[in-house]
Amino acid sequence: MIGIKVKESNENIIVSWQLSKVEIPKNETIEVISDETYGGEEQTAMRIGYPYATTERVVIKTSKQNYILFTNDTSIKNKIDRMIK
Repeated sequence: MIGIKVKESNENIIVSWQLSKVEIPKNETIEVISDETYGGEEQTAMRIGYPYATTERVVIKTSKQNYILFTNDTSIKNKIDRMIK
């Protein structure tokens, strides 16, 4: 299973998983939180990653769309936090 990769590019946060790539504008980002629920509380959020056998659910809330990242990488939330500050 290939994990989620997060990197920074100018004014965007780029989330890559398998063959998909999502660009999230930093200036639209409201907050980054951990979600302790199994499938994620945000019903309309874009889900990235396998929800099965993963320990972390990271929610990126933006003014236009919310994203839930399913991952085993415990440092991904802190990495995204550093990118938006």
